[in-house]
Amino acid sequence: MGEKIIVILGPTASGKSTLAVKIALLLNSGQAKKISAVGWNGVEIVSADSRQVYRGLDIGSGKITKKEMMGIPHHLLDIASPKQKFTVAQYQKLANKAIDSIFRRGRIPIICGGTGFYIRSVIDGIEIPEVKPDWRLRKKLEKETPKKLFEKLRKMDPRRAKDIDKNNKRRLIRALEIVIKTKKAVPTLKQKPLPCSILIIGIKKSHQELEKLIKKRLQKRFRQGMIAEIKKLRKNGISWKRLEELGLEYRYVAQYLQGKFNKKTMIEKLQKEIEHFAKRQMTWFKKDKRIKWVRNYKQTEKIIKNFEKKRETFVSPLP
Repeated sequence: MGEKIIVILGPTASGKSTLAVKIALLLNSGQAKKISAVGWNGVEIVSADSRQVYRGLDIGSGKITKKEMMGIPHHLLDIASPKQKFTVAQYQKLANKAIDSIFRRGRIPIICGGTGFYIRSVIDGIEIPEVKPDWRLRKKLEKETPKKLFEKLRKMDPRRAKDIDKNNKRRLIRALEIVIKTKKAVPTLKQKPLPCSILIIGIKKSHQELEKLIKKRLQKRFRQGMIAEIKKLRKNGISWKRLEELGLEYRYVAQYLQGKFNKKTMIEKLQKEIEHFAKRQMTWFKKDKRIKWVRNYKQTEKIIKNFEKKRETFVSPLP
């Protein structure tokens, strides 16, 4: 196979969507002479964001607008109801389907997003354990703190506890669910990497740069009507509990709307929580030594042009 995939990842507010569109336009311009006769667009973008899959979560999730897409087709946006939970297994299946479709049309997919496990599930072909969600068990575990959940997992499955993010409540609950339901340790994730050439580009920002970008973006979202968006979701039947489960902006605005704290406190809490989230994302990404980190578009352009010239080169999955 001679197919190629480009991955654009990085922490929240780093400018992934904008960079992905710029790369798509760059590649399209390079193909312009070849494709003008057939009107081929050349590149399509596959979103890898765990909140942008939901319909109605637009401003708070930073979903790219039609105007910002600049005519580049985007996939896996607005594909699920926010009333229902969307799993990584569902994402993997739909992403693989979208990528196959893009390949069949002779085009290049760009996977773009900040949800690291979504990205790895696709490019490394991680086999997701087939244990159906047990909502009653999850509800019970949800009442525990991350610290207690981690201790519980450490006793039941020490190997999994060694490499899990002990602050990631959702992941801890899933690991415990697998252990409790199967009465066995969480199986080592099997991998079946995509048989194609993959370039992974990460956007690198300093802590200070990210703080400023997060603050600027947060202010913009409030101006755009993020509170009104969340009020509308509530009016459309999304419970307060579900809004809080959707995390970050949705959690803190929902708590503010319930009168748990004032607007000033809400903004301060949200700013800090998004900064912590960005830090956790970078901790996850830094484990992957395949990522080529860039600070600006010029660096990206050079890497992309070299990748375009290369023949088939495979990237090995993470151990």
